[in-house]
Amino acid sequence: MKPTLAEMAVEVLCTADGREKTALSRRHAATWQAARAAGTMLPVGRACPPDRPARPVKPDLLDPRDVPRRRPGSAQGRIAMLHAVAHIELNAVDLHWDIIARFTDTAMPPGFYDDWVKAADEESRHFNMLCDCLEELDSHYGALPAHAGMWRAAEDTATDLMGRLAVVPMVLEARGLDVTPGMIALFDGAGLGSAVEALRVIYAEEVHHVAYGSKWFHFLCGRHALDPKEVFHDLVRRYFHGILKPPFNEEKRAEAGLPPDFYWPLAEGRAFPG
Repeated sequence: MKPTLAEMAVEVLCTADGREKTALSRRHAATWQAARAAGTMLPVGRACPPDRPARPVKPDLLDPRDVPRRRPGSAQGRIAMLHAVAHIELNAVDLHWDIIARFTDTAMPPGFYDDWVKAADEESRHFNMLCDCLEELDSHYGALPAHAGMWRAAEDTATDLMGRLAVVPMVLEARGLDVTPGMIALFDGAGLGSAVEALRVIYAEEVHHVAYGSKWFHFLCGRHALDPKEVFHDLVRRYFHGILKPPFNEEKRAEAGLPPDFYWPLAEGRAFPG
C-alpha cells in the first residue's frame, strides 16, 4: 500500500539529517505532484506528527540571546548569515510538512495540500542551495550554533490552524520579504554570486509562501464568517512573542495578500500611519 500524504509528511519530520530530510521531502513532493498532474490525488489520510521534528546533532541550538553576533560585513559574518538563513529554511521544510500532517481533522480543498507540498519542496531546494554556498566558503550547516526558538510558533499553534497560518507564513515568512533585499545587496557587494543567486530565488518564492498563508487564512475566515483583519490581529497578539518591526516591504507584502492595515497596527504598538 502506498503511504498517504500525512504519512509521508511524518516521515520527513522524523528524518534528522538536513540533506536526507530535504531529499526525502523532494521525493514525496514529486510523488504528490505527479499524481495530481495525472488527474488523480493521493489520499491525505491521517498520521501523528512528532511534537518536534528530528534534528541533526549539529548545530547546537541556543537561546536566541546566546547566539553569537557577528558583523555582517566580515567574511565570518557573511558565513554566519548564510548559516542562519539555512537554519530558517530547514525549519520551514518541517513547518510546511507539519501543517499538512497536523491539521487533517480540518477539511480543506485539494489546493491547500498542493500549495504546502509545493512550498515544502521549494524550501528543501533553498536549504540545499544555501548548504552549497556555505561549502563554497569552506563551512557547512552545523558549523555554527543556531536559534533554538524557531519551532516555538509551531508548538504554540499546534491546535489552531488559523493561528498557524497567521503566525508562520503571514508574520515569520513575511519578515523574510523585509530583510532579504538587504542581504542580497550585502552579498552582491562582496562578490559572492552563488549566494546572491540563492537569495534571489528564495526572495521570489517566499512571496508565494506568504500568499499561501494569506489565501488559506482568508478562506477559513470566510468559512466561519469572520473579519480577517480582526482575527489576524487577535491571533498574532495571542501567539507571536514579540512585536512586528518596520521597515516593511509593503510592495512584496501586498503582492502576497498582506495589506498594510494588517501589520502596521501590530508594529511596536503603533497605529497604522495615515
